[in-house]
Amino acid sequence: MAGRIEDYALIGDMQTAALVCRDGSVDWLCLPRFDSHAVFAGLLGTEEHGFWRVGPAGPDDAEPAPADRRRYQGDSLVLESEWDTPRGTVRVTDFMPPRDGAPQLVRIVEGVSGRVPMRSALRMRFSYGRIVPWVHKVGERTVAVAGPDSVWFDTDAETHGEDLTTYSEFTVTAGERIAFTLSWQPSHKEEPPLPDPEGSLEATTEFWREWVGHCTYHGPYREAVVRSLITLKALTYAPTGGIVAAPTTSLPEEIGGVRNWDYRYTWLRDAAITLSSMLRTGYREEARAWRDWLLRAVAGDPENLQIMYGIAGERELGETELDWLPGYENSGPVRVGNGAAGQLQLDVYGEVTEALHLAHMTGLSRNDYASLLQLKLIEYLEKNWNQPDEGIWEVRGPRRHFTHSKVMAWVAVDRTIKLVESGDADGPLERWRALRDEIHRDVCEKGYDRERNTFTQSYGSRELDASLLLIPQMGFLPPDDKRVIGTIEAIQRELSTEDGFVLRYPTAGAEAGVDGLAGDEGAFLACSFWLADDLAMIGRVDEARALFERLLALRNDLGLLAEEWDARLQRQVGNFPQAFSHVPLIDTALRLTASGAYGG
Repeated sequence: MAGRIEDYALIGDMQTAALVCRDGSVDWLCLPRFDSHAVFAGLLGTEEHGFWRVGPAGPDDAEPAPADRRRYQGDSLVLESEWDTPRGTVRVTDFMPPRDGAPQLVRIVEGVSGRVPMRSALRMRFSYGRIVPWVHKVGERTVAVAGPDSVWFDTDAETHGEDLTTYSEFTVTAGERIAFTLSWQPSHKEEPPLPDPEGSLEATTEFWREWVGHCTYHGPYREAVVRSLITLKALTYAPTGGIVAAPTTSLPEEIGGVRNWDYRYTWLRDAAITLSSMLRTGYREEARAWRDWLLRAVAGDPENLQIMYGIAGERELGETELDWLPGYENSGPVRVGNGAAGQLQLDVYGEVTEALHLAHMTGLSRNDYASLLQLKLIEYLEKNWNQPDEGIWEVRGPRRHFTHSKVMAWVAVDRTIKLVESGDADGPLERWRALRDEIHRDVCEKGYDRERNTFTQSYGSRELDASLLLIPQMGFLPPDDKRVIGTIEAIQRELSTEDGFVLRYPTAGAEAGVDGLAGDEGAFLACSFWLADDLAMIGRVDEARALFERLLALRNDLGLLAEEWDARLQRQVGNFPQAFSHVPLIDTALRLTASGAYGG
């Protein structure tokens, strides 16, 4: 049975990622890319769907013991898990070396004290747990083959097969190290080179040490910021610069519910705000790579801008259900692909334009096509900003005039006017200034409830929406505007949990609500960070800091956050780890540091 979502650690190589549970089980790994079929899919089913556990040996009928301690090795993505047993202490080091060639997952078992009996149990199941591969020996190596894929298993330990599983049972003594490596390779190619686990460990440690050294943030929340930056780097597909929203699919927003989506793609919104955080913490190369990815993905067709693409810029992301997987804690269906790729979400134009504007303002080398793209996006918005859309939350109900979408259309026009005013592009300034004013008036007249002194989710509605918290952050209105303060306070009253965390919008429980889906969801962590930002902006800095530190306390022991927090169950829910949670964590830390709103 899979662990709680917060029981997992992330390791990765900037092309794919694995989730490692406290009991030493790798329950999720897609090879060779984030969006490839999973080789270990036990996270969304049972052990029959694939896993690889390394840990102290116990009775066959005993539950695997969780590690007594675990940590990342310094500021890296090298995981160390330690077990204290009656016979001694053992450490397992897990990592994936950044690569140009075949992906590898390396696990090194090290005796710390005594003599500890150990067991490795490896059950590979290709195609998300559906296909049992052909496992056989090639010399001293073990290889699993199914269709186009092969996975090579290398170790000096003795192995044997039983019940379609590869086992290794051995004893490790103090100071002894025994390594295991999985390497993916296209099945039609010759076997990959023999791995060098110790050399790979040294290179991986050095990679992360050097990369973290570029971080320019040295404030009081450095540990949380650096861990979030490392997580965002791990979610970047290095060959193209695309950034996945999360490395998982179908981890539920409500345990047992149907709100289960595939997040292994590049949302323009998520990637744009990630670029913003990277730029403000010293990572210009990542920002440049994302901008290049964007220009390739959009190509010459900005009128048909999608809200998300594949990690190499693919446009076809058709959504299907995997009916042989029961889902995480029976939260079905399990989905791969994402049908929201075809939605109209006008706010994306604002997020992309804001990211390009920030890149320009921070001195990222000029790219003429980036400026041309920005102008073309505004030409599209001139004709379409007043259309209803599905909005930031990708509702599967009818289109509406979402207030946040209109605000972000205003942002797109405003930032493009600034680009033209700087002299780096040409455009009809007076016409666009008039358009900016028109959108502003429209939002203030139709998206604002004067009786309650709050902006609303959509024109003419009474529902609130946490995306309205971005109004002062985007500069649409100043923080001290009474309408901004009224909106913040309304969201605190009507969308906050007892702990002060924020829901995205009201859901309708068993009935289909505004988003066209039945069921509820947890507090959305990004929105909760946005509230902390707003509180700081309106001068309630002590309250902002207190909320921020409560949010930091929700991270698991390794500093990782999923998409949401279930206040009733007191656990993380949604895909994990989630870029859209770690980015606003960084942003709020930067804001509080700049304002001096921190203790100590």
